[in-house]
Amino acid sequence: MSQDPLAHSPRAELIDIPPEFAPTPTHPIRVRSRPMPAGISIALHTHAWAQLAYSSRGVLRMATPGTTWMVPPSRAIWVPPYVTHEVVIVEDAFLRTLYVDGSVIPPGLDACRVVEVSGLLRETIAALDERGITPARERLLGTLALDEITRSAPLPLAVPMPEEKRLRALCEALIADPAGPGSLEYWAAHVGASTRTIARLFRQELGVSFSQWRQQAILARAIPLLNQGRPMAIVAQELGYQSQSAFSAMFRRAFGESPRAFIARGAGEREEDEPEDSVAATRDATP
Repeated sequence: MSQDPLAHSPRAELIDIPPEFAPTPTHPIRVRSRPMPAGISIALHTHAWAQLAYSSRGVLRMATPGTTWMVPPSRAIWVPPYVTHEVVIVEDAFLRTLYVDGSVIPPGLDACRVVEVSGLLRETIAALDERGITPARERLLGTLALDEITRSAPLPLAVPMPEEKRLRALCEALIADPAGPGSLEYWAAHVGASTRTIARLFRQELGVSFSQWRQQAILARAIPLLNQGRPMAIVAQELGYQSQSAFSAMFRRAFGESPRAFIARGAGEREEDEPEDSVAATRDATP
C-alpha cells in the first residue's frame, strides 16, 4: 500500500534552551554550538529574544505559521523575538545559533529572512563562540555581527504557507514532494475541494498562482538534493524537469547564479574551526 502523501511524521518535543545561553542586556548575544543529526525536529515554540540559526554543514528547514524556509549550508535564518517557529534538521548538521537580546536588535530586522553569511560574519560568530571571551570583546564582536547580519543579502528561499486547512494540507504535501504526481485538479480532488476553490485560495491566501507557488517549493526542495552532490541531471529529473538546462535556467532566474555555483560557494565557506569530533558526535546529539 502506498503512503498517503498528506501524512505527517511525528515531531520531537522542544528541549528547553539551557539558561546559560539566554541573552540578557548585560550579555546581549549568546552563541550555542552543537552537532545535530538528520531527522531531529524542534517543535513549535517562541522566545523573547531573536535568533540567527547558522549551519556550516547540512540543511535546515525553518517554519513559522505562515512560511517555510529551506536553509542551505553557510547561509543563516534570522528569526525576530516572539515569532513562533519550528526547526527540522534535514541533513546531519553542525549548528551555531546566536541568541540576541531585544535591546540590541538594529532597525530593519523585524521579519524572518534567510541571508548570506559573509566571511566576516562567519569568523565573528566563531570568535563569539570561544571560551573565556571577555565582556569587552563580546560587546565589540556582537556589534560587528549585528552589522553584518543587517548588511547580508536576503535570499529568495521563503515558501509562503496558508492557514486554510485544505490548502495547508496540499502545500505540506507538495513541500515534501513538489515534483510528485498531480496537477492542480488532482490535488484539489485529493483534499476534497474544487479546482476553482483551490486556485482562488492560492490567490487569496498566498498572492500567487498554484504554478508560481510550486516553483518556490521546487527551489526549496532542490537545496538538499544539490547539497548531497547528486548529478544535476538527476536532480532536474527528480524535480520534474524535462532537461538539466531547463532546471538550471529556472534556478538562475531565482538566484542569479547556476545551481552548481550556489552550492559550491556554500561548500567553500564551511568553517575550519568546527570541532574535529563533531561529525562523530552528531548521531549522539540532542537539540
